[in-house]
Amino acid sequence: MGKHDAFSPKAIANRIKSKGLQKLRWYCEMCQKQCRDANGFKCHTTSEAHQRQLLLFGENPNGFLGTFSSDFEKGYMDILRRQYGGRRVAANQVYQEYIKDKQHVHMNATKWMSLTGFVTYLGKSGKAVVDNTEKGWFIKYIERDPEELARQESLRRRDKVELDDEERTQKAISEQVQKALEERPSTSTGYSELQRDEEHKVSISFKPVIKKEENPDGERLSSTSASGSTAELRPPLKFNALSQLSRTSALLREPSLAKSTKSGTTEKRKSSLEQIVEEEIKRKRMEERKDYWLFENIVVKLTTRRLGDELWNKKGVVKELKDKHTALVELLDDKHTRVQLDDVHVQTVLPALGRTVMVVNGPYRGSEATLNYIDEGKNTACIKLTTGRFRGTVVEDARYDDISKLHVKKD
Repeated sequence: MGKHDAFSPKAIANRIKSKGLQKLRWYCEMCQKQCRDANGFKCHTTSEAHQRQLLLFGENPNGFLGTFSSDFEKGYMDILRRQYGGRRVAANQVYQEYIKDKQHVHMNATKWMSLTGFVTYLGKSGKAVVDNTEKGWFIKYIERDPEELARQESLRRRDKVELDDEERTQKAISEQVQKALEERPSTSTGYSELQRDEEHKVSISFKPVIKKEENPDGERLSSTSASGSTAELRPPLKFNALSQLSRTSALLREPSLAKSTKSGTTEKRKSSLEQIVEEEIKRKRMEERKDYWLFENIVVKLTTRRLGDELWNKKGVVKELKDKHTALVELLDDKHTRVQLDDVHVQTVLPALGRTVMVVNGPYRGSEATLNYIDEGKNTACIKLTTGRFRGTVVEDARYDDISKLHVKKD
């Protein structure tokens, strides 16, 4: 077995030692050679092969830097697109995935001095959405593939058609409910007190009736009254006039009891159209909730201490949205102080009763409303929508984190 054989003990030992990532300062990008220690790297830099590569680099430095930079960018963006798609992720997390490949292009061979410079370049060139937070740089891939863009456009068209159908169905249901309410007959009944005339006397007369009998031959027999007329034989009726009058007067004196019982039964029963509307509203509430809720011109409260105790629990106005999860907030106490915050570091603010709020999440997201009252036991609020296609709708169970105070500029 020769000295340079791939299966010699020395070659196997070298491969075992070279597993995993080695020291970056002992790596030569031009020769793509990793040295294990300072002595090996020094010997490599003085070798003839390395000197030839340096001469080639000196002839066209911009060309080599451009090649290394494009390779680094391509590898980084491939990992971002394949593993994370359109999700928002930390830039350093993607970089850690990229350098797991032992043959990756090192950043010190590119035109960017740090990961921050590279991420800034991606944001300015429009290849990704980037934002800087307290936790570091975050990045989100922007899809540029024609096939993927066509598929997303097809999904948007389909969603729009479904939304149009849903709006038409909702409108038809509302018209049917309105028509049913208009055609419903009035059930209100006027009651008055019982007024009796003292001079008028109640007289009750009974006609004598005799029960018919049959003889053994099957012939019916009839009895003849004193006047000579014939009447049917019936059993005498048992009728108590005083008890009947007392029951009638008791019912007339208590009309409210009968009315309340009847109205209570009517209110409990709901029509099929009203049940359909309630089920539709519940379904829309479950489907239309988002994982982001920030809007411009809403008032929020800072809940993080990372900016200092002097800014903790301070209120501010969202002036600008950097993306769906990050906003630029201007403090109400100090107009010259603006901070960039993530949505997990702020919370919604409830105004006084009768003031205007913005619905930031749920089926009525983006609509303005008026705050009617607050139910502290259920942590909900009752609002009345003033804008949007559901204008005039009263929502009695709006969650605290679904509405926030709308900032009104003072003249």
